[in-house]
Amino acid sequence: MRTVRPAVGWLLVAATLSVCLAQSPRQLVQPLPPNVPHDPTFTGLNESAAKVLTITGQVSVLRGSQPWALNVGDFVQQKQVVLSGPDGYAIFQVSDGSTFEVFPNSRVTFRNNPGTWSDMLDLWLGRVKVYIRRFGGQPNPARIYTPTAVISVRGTTFDVALEDEDTTYVAVEEGQVGVRHRLIPQDGMRLVNPGEAIRVYKNAPLAKSRIDKGAMAHRAANALAEAFYTIMMRGPRIGSGGGVPTPGGGGAPLPGDTEATPPPPPPPPPGDAGASAPPPPPPGA
Repeated sequence: MRTVRPAVGWLLVAATLSVCLAQSPRQLVQPLPPNVPHDPTFTGLNESAAKVLTITGQVSVLRGSQPWALNVGDFVQQKQVVLSGPDGYAIFQVSDGSTFEVFPNSRVTFRNNPGTWSDMLDLWLGRVKVYIRRFGGQPNPARIYTPTAVISVRGTTFDVALEDEDTTYVAVEEGQVGVRHRLIPQDGMRLVNPGEAIRVYKNAPLAKSRIDKGAMAHRAANALAEAFYTIMMRGPRIGSGGGVPTPGGGGAPLPGDTEATPPPPPPPPPGDAGASAPPPPPPGA
């Protein structure tokens, strides 16, 4: 039976976070930038990977065209695609300590450009939240791509969401991000500060996009509500128990799900020899 304490603990973690393909080994392993602390658990091919810290619901990684269920402690390699179902949510960490959250109904490519360390995510669908760690006040450059925008950061916390295929929404909690239009290269960069948000439209230059200076309170409340629902209704997987459901529920677990509970055996059919025989009739009957 699940106790209240772990659920409350994970809720506090979520609240804190809300407020505050086949490749050769040579391609997969990229050197860390200089002067960046290194997590010793990221070794070998995993040095440039993303590690699953917590996960709930259906979150998978594409291997070829086949989705494979992710579990806590798994690694996502460069150029791999992460998918989340309608109840899927996960937190990933990279070797410098930066993290990113993937929310339900999202599709994200991790480090789609292995030759450039700072190219972190390509968001194709849904929403992510990114925390880029700073070290001693030094910049830690990272870029997030969407179909319409390029978001450049140097240590900050921010949300990126695709409201539809033509519109990217960027909201900043801490630090500052620079936003460029991906489809209009000659368009200039707009700086977005803490508490501000901006929308990037497919066919409109950034100069016509208004910076919303009061959006973050509403956005933070929505994020907290989502985290509460995800953790309290589904519960995080921390290494044991709880399979990954297929869309719609009730289906077989995805390949790679090591935590699925096997179904109970079916009841014996009528007349099974293993069943107890009826008592004999009384004498003289």
